[in-house]
Amino acid sequence: MPLDLSALPPAQEPRPTRAEAIAAALAEAITRGDLLPGTTLEEERLALIHGASRTPVREALRLLVATGLVEQRPRRGAVVARPEPRRVAEMFAAMAELEAICARLCAEALSRKEKSKLKARHEAMARLVSVHDLAGYRAANVAFHEALYQGAGNAYLAELADATRRRLAPFRAAQLGGKDRLAASHAEHGAIIEAIIAGDGEAAAAAVRAHLAATEGSLGVMAREQLAG
Repeated sequence: MPLDLSALPPAQEPRPTRAEAIAAALAEAITRGDLLPGTTLEEERLALIHGASRTPVREALRLLVATGLVEQRPRRGAVVARPEPRRVAEMFAAMAELEAICARLCAEALSRKEKSKLKARHEAMARLVSVHDLAGYRAANVAFHEALYQGAGNAYLAELADATRRRLAPFRAAQLGGKDRLAASHAEHGAIIEAIIAGDGEAAAAAVRAHLAATEGSLGVMAREQLAG
């Protein structure tokens, strides 16, 4: 006799443990750019901030190490991950191709109304650039790229793109603080939007690749300036 699933009580979402809640808060701060690559994560200070003992903080850091957002280093303890340049380059290359596919699909599949919404989102970001609202632009930038993932109409592709974006988020957020980078980023978004509205998938994909190349390049300039300083 088949099981009557309708008779079963609805599944209860398990409540996160204290460590999981702290890990989620730290991950959000890292991907938002509040905690930049190389930042030391002191257990005692984090315990004080989160009103917890050091035990769940230590477990939270272990969880973040598993995601790649945090590294454990000898004598320094936990730090926000700063992968080797080659690893970062590989991640940017993968991100560029994933977002290029999303942009191409947006150009081919979005309705006129959906394209207008994407354009309106871009135009709203112009004000953030004009007043140099870095925090606001960082948040809007994440939302802009996520809109491209969703607009592609492929849930699995969106998952892959979002997971890769989160891994690169600390670096993408950091480079927006570079000289003239806000205005340049907005202009690059404009090229992507223009191609999507025109229904030119290949041009949209090329514009995304150029945008990610500029993003990676800006990060490299900042790193060289820091070493020179």
